[in-house]
Amino acid sequence: MVSVDSSFQSAQDTESESVPLPVKIVVAGGYAVGKTTFVSSISEIDPLTTEAALTTVSAAVDNEGDAGESKTSTTVAMDFGRVGLGDELVLYLFGTPGQDRFRFMWDELTRGAIGAVVILDTRRFEDSFGAVEYFEQAQVPFVVAINAFHGDLHHSIEEVREGLDLAPDIPVVSTDARDRERTKQTLLELVEHALLRSQG
Repeated sequence: MVSVDSSFQSAQDTESESVPLPVKIVVAGGYAVGKTTFVSSISEIDPLTTEAALTTVSAAVDNEGDAGESKTSTTVAMDFGRVGLGDELVLYLFGTPGQDRFRFMWDELTRGAIGAVVILDTRRFEDSFGAVEYFEQAQVPFVVAINAFHGDLHHSIEEVREGLDLAPDIPVVSTDARDRERTKQTLLELVEHALLRSQG
């Protein structure tokens, strides 16, 4: 005969085993590199965005150069999305604002994260320096994801690694922020990298 206590404990164990582990990930990078698009392409919920319209007043500050003449808004706080990876993990994605004047928010957005995806637009290589330096100094695991706008890579993965002076163990991958499958592969690369770092 099974006791009530043991049955209750068994139910608790089954329930705890079925609850996926929540994992926080930061999606960072320079202005207009595709962070909002990256989060939106993979999120299983309607992503929360804090987009504000670009104005003539901000034009001199929020200058994406050749990155996208059609860009009419910018993230002023964060993007938020959620995606499940099987039955084991639920990823909570927090996209940072790209402008330097909002960099003060990064500490709070990064708190508790297992790692970060630094998105790079190779047309504006230098815009990624700040994000890479931030996560290196914070000792937060990260991967560099080269966003292939229109399928074009203006620098190879090897050139990006050398240009950013990355440690050999930091993954550099090619992605497309609009493509759900490639976004998913980028996130899996980060999770694997973060797990390896935690074991090392």
